[in-house]
Amino acid sequence: MVVGAFPIAKLLYLGVRQLSKPIANRMKAGARRSEFFKNYICLPPAQVYHWVEMRAKMRIMGFRGSTIKPLNEEAAAELGAELLGEAIIFLVGGGCMVLEYSRQSANARRKEEELTETISSLQTQLGELTLATETLDAQIREINRLLLSFPSAPSTNNTKY
Repeated sequence: MVVGAFPIAKLLYLGVRQLSKPIANRMKAGARRSEFFKNYICLPPAQVYHWVEMRAKMRIMGFRGSTIKPLNEEAAAELGAELLGEAIIFLVGGGCMVLEYSRQSANARRKEEELTETISSLQTQLGELTLATETLDAQIREINRLLLSFPSAPSTNNTKY
């Protein structure tokens, strides 16, 4: 049974993803403590998210003209911090995917270049062999021409019966 190469890139991706969760949790905790972060980073996306979510739910239930109350500051800060944490995890995962894609495409490009180089080398060798074959063919024709130009030797078969 043949075992393939250990997928080190996948293990690295999993490790980065696991490391991004504590980073996201620390950023969420910082967002809850910092007024600037809370007011300008967490609250606006949370309110927009709440508005879109509630608007969609209201439309599904058939309430078209209902006004949607904004979340209170504490709930919005919590939701904003959760959204921020999820966004960080998503961005780290997406970054890992982009890096893996670029690594795979670089490997494919390198293999393609090696294949192109091999094909080019084989074509050069084929050209050289064709030229050598033509040269040998010309030499054989010349030797045959020279052999045919010699007078044939008299027959030494003078036996009498």
